[in-house]
Amino acid sequence: MSTIAVFSDSHDNIWNLEKALSQIDEMGVDALLHCGDMNAPFIVKIMADRFSGPIHIIFGNNEGDGRLIQTLAAKYDHVTHHGDYAELELFGRQIAMIHYPEPALRIAQSGQFDLVCYGHDHTQRKEAVGRGWLVNPGELMGFMHDPTWGLYDTDSGEFLWVAVT
Repeated sequence: MSTIAVFSDSHDNIWNLEKALSQIDEMGVDALLHCGDMNAPFIVKIMADRFSGPIHIIFGNNEGDGRLIQTLAAKYDHVTHHGDYAELELFGRQIAMIHYPEPALRIAQSGQFDLVCYGHDHTQRKEAVGRGWLVNPGELMGFMHDPTWGLYDTDSGEFLWVAVT
C-alpha cells in the first residue's frame, strides 16, 4: 500500500507544518504534495529536512519569494518544484496539482486523472469528478478553518482528511 499526503495553504505556520510532518512520519506516508501558498522559502527546507520521500510542490498565489523557493527546492534531490501546475504519475496513479479551484475542476472533468488536488480557498472538498477525486485538503494554516491535510491511498483510491493534532 502506498499513501500520499496532500498539504496546502500552510502560510508560514511552521507549528502546524511540523505537527503534520510528524503525523505523516508516524503513518509511513510515501510521498508529499504541497498545493501552494507556502509563503516563505524556509517552508521548503523544513519539509525537505523532515520528509525524505518524494516531495512535489507548486506555486500558490501567495508566495513570498518564488525564485528563492525554486532555488531551495533544487538543492534537494527528493524535492521537485513544478511551477504553477503539475501532472504526475505516482504509484500507478495519475495526479494533477494546481492552486486554484476553477481550473482544478476543469482538469478533473477531463477524465485523465485519478486525483486532482488544489488549495486557495482553504476549504475542504472531496468530489468524484471524471474518473477520480477532485480534492482540497483544507488549510494547514488554521486561520479560516481547523488545520487539516489530505491522505490519499493509491491502492484503494480513497481520500480522507487528517486533522492536525
